[in-house]
Amino acid sequence: MRSRAWGMAVGVAVVVAAGCGRDADTTPTVTTIRPPTSTKTTAPVAQARAVKWVDLEAGDCLADPPPADPAVVQVTVVDCGQPHLAEAYLRVPIPVNAALDDVATRECATGFQHYTGAAATAGAYTTSYLIDSEQDRTSDNPFPSTVICLLQGADSQLLTGSARR
Repeated sequence: MRSRAWGMAVGVAVVVAAGCGRDADTTPTVTTIRPPTSTKTTAPVAQARAVKWVDLEAGDCLADPPPADPAVVQVTVVDCGQPHLAEAYLRVPIPVNAALDDVATRECATGFQHYTGAAATAGAYTTSYLIDSEQDRTSDNPFPSTVICLLQGADSQLLTGSARR
């Protein structure tokens, strides 16, 4: 049995919608795009992608924080150079016990300092975490849960760039 427990997730959700409606009578057109004549090269813009929040890795930047509704499992990951509301900075396996909140908070504080070079109490960011718990009572796994630590701008402001030092 796999259960997921949510940690504290604070922030403002931003809904991003993209796409255009198509009528059945609309005929697609083909446009030829010529390469620029400049020899200057530019990096391609990374596209937003949907991922399951349990698959977040350190360095993933989220367009919006993970939803509070446990039935919603997907988040939108964007390039950290684009405005975003949260950044995953640590994944760490932990045991499940009565001090789960204490362990998660301690691990995220330690990881924050390693990731950013600043103390978690520095004030520029707030932190939160999610817990992915794979509790299978038939296995002998001393660390059945994973804490995914996230940082957000103080007062939920948008971030641009990574907080990684």
